Amino acid sequence: MSTTDAGPATITLTEAELDPYVTHASTRRWLTGPGLPGDSGLFTFAELRREGLRTVGDSTGDMDCPAPDLCAQLVIGGLLGPGGRETESVLLDGATGEISTTRYLHDRPGLMGRRPLAPSLERLVRFATATDELAALRGRFASYEGRFGPKAVAEASRQLLAVFKEGTGGEVPPFWKMAALIRPLSLVAGPGTPAGLALDLPARLLDQEFGRGKVARFEDVDFPATLTHEPTRRFLRETGLPEDAFLFHLDTDVPLATLAEYYAEDPSVELPDRATHLIRLGDLVEDNSLVIDGETGAVLNWSEPEAALYPLNTDVSTLGFTLWLLHRERAIDEDPSNGLTAETRDQLAAMMIQVLSTVDPTGTRTQPGRHYWTEWFRGEAGGASGAL
Repeated sequence: MSTTDAGPATITLTEAELDPYVTHASTRRWLTGPGLPGDSGLFTFAELRREGLRTVGDSTGDMDCPAPDLCAQLVIGGLLGPGGRETESVLLDGATGEISTTRYLHDRPGLMGRRPLAPSLERLVRFATATDELAALRGRFASYEGRFGPKAVAEASRQLLAVFKEGTGGEVPPFWKMAALIRPLSLVAGPGTPAGLALDLPARLLDQEFGRGKVARFEDVDFPATLTHEPTRRFLRETGLPEDAFLFHLDTDVPLATLAEYYAEDPSVELPDRATHLIRLGDLVEDNSLVIDGETGAVLNWSEPEAALYPLNTDVSTLGFTLWLLHRERAIDEDPSNGLTAETRDQLAAMMIQVLSTVDPTGTRTQPGRHYWTEWFRGEAGGASGAL
């Protein structure tokens, strides 16, 4: 096995290393020629570099082989999820050159199966390169630098989908269909605002998503005196937040209250420090509240059962983006024309986490298991095992 100096350590194999595993002619030419990228935002082939070619049967060790066809597949890499964790194994069929993925189900080997990913290594590399170019706004997506909003999202989605349709006969595997629908969502909001917030949301983004009359805007009389963070006050006055979003219900019946005011009649609740400076915006599910630090504008999750505060969003602008993203996820998942199924929910959830962490890295800096939005998406994925 060798690497080249063309870019980040391209992985190639010798003819001898391919025997007897790979008999497909064009796949042999690709692995001895262009090879596989040593660096990708979607995949890792580090195991191939370290271990060489091996079958699923070799990787599962003493576990009973669930199906001869699956166990004969070659493990060449891993699909990367949030935080760079390998979520699925990438498999190569040495006889046909087709690429698929599988999850290692330790306690349910009989349920292990293959999910189509690409018709060939050449297409796999091409699709991954296009997705990485979108993430970095370079190459064929360089023209999107500085462009934001729903129109940019729609155009980038169509352009990425067109790449995926090439060489697949128009039958785009679900993974890439989701990538084309979800990865461009990060383009909906621009970075930073003169007002001091993390994102510059398009003026009518939330109204268009949730419907006119379903986004609440506040007046100064609604704010507690301890809400002194002016960018937050301005956002709540001018942009507002949806009254009923997925997982979140905004308090609109009475002026916003601090945690100290909200629990004034229930002294049994153990409140956090500075409860008079934490303004409750509304309900999350399972006895959690969404609160804002009135001085800094940070958005937090107050867990009443745990009597604990956890970071949730950088500020109200990234909160607005998150609520928009959650609503988009439901629409994408429920649209039958997208062809998504319960079997692809884990991949859908992983892509949503990646988009959210790209726009608001709060979840990546939070103690594992303590970021509300991330944990909800992971729950959607069903807790399946990872790569082999």
